[in-house]
Amino acid sequence: MEVKTTKQLEENNDSNYDRKAEVRAFDDSKAGVKGLVESGVTKIPRMFHSGNLDLIETSAGDSKFTIPIIDLKAVHSESALHAEVIGKIRSACNQWGFFQIINHGIPISVLDEMIEGIRRFHEQDTEVRKEFYSRELKKKVLYYSNLSLYSGQPVNWRDTIAFAGAPDPPKPEEIPSVCRDIVIEYSKKIRDLGFTIFELLSEALGLNPSYLRELNCAEGLSIVGHYYPTCPEPELTMGATKHTDSNFITLLLQDQLGGLQILHENKWVNVPPLHGSLVVNIGDLLQVSCIKNSDII
Repeated sequence: MEVKTTKQLEENNDSNYDRKAEVRAFDDSKAGVKGLVESGVTKIPRMFHSGNLDLIETSAGDSKFTIPIIDLKAVHSESALHAEVIGKIRSACNQWGFFQIINHGIPISVLDEMIEGIRRFHEQDTEVRKEFYSRELKKKVLYYSNLSLYSGQPVNWRDTIAFAGAPDPPKPEEIPSVCRDIVIEYSKKIRDLGFTIFELLSEALGLNPSYLRELNCAEGLSIVGHYYPTCPEPELTMGATKHTDSNFITLLLQDQLGGLQILHENKWVNVPPLHGSLVVNIGDLLQVSCIKNSDII
């Protein structure tokens, strides 16, 4: 008796598989991945199959493979600490392109409520979520599943609610009521922190603290809240595939389940969730903007 692998079965069924139809039906449902879970699926649609995941061994227990954690407490009031922080940021940018920050000025209660607000939105009834579903990128509030849904690449197992934060934020009434207050509060606080980060990065480059801000690096702000529903076949798909971020910087807020990994020296390194911290990701645009001034980023 011949036993066929999943890959062989998929190859045999290629002639009958209509990916475009599968994607279109998923998109037209406006229910996202959460809608699939709510429908009771036990087998995930083929468009989510990631094939060979190309996983590289994750290193642990070695300080060489531990993302830097930088304490911003008193960074503006004590000159010695300020200089130390600048040095740590310079080193982190040079060696990692990532670092975690603590004591950054945003109350932990605000971070926790932001996570809960995003979760509340995604766990509403499907009909309520559908009201915000769209692929019109010009909208200031956008609920969707995978911007690259029609690209032909494997689809990530996640849904997203996104908000324009600056320079032209949505009107309060445009934001879902279930997370409206916290989105508005978080937007203000994260933008202020962004200004501080750009000042510190400018100094790490040996430039005037206002340099990057004067380049308008901090003028734009978008808030993206990903949601990863429980998957019945987690070995077949991923919540986020390998990528870089094009923004100047990305501030990442993890919940306590974690799951974030970064590629360092050709190894995937776990970034354990540290309650109250934010992860700073140096984006492609910032590297391009700074490369003429210094080789540290």
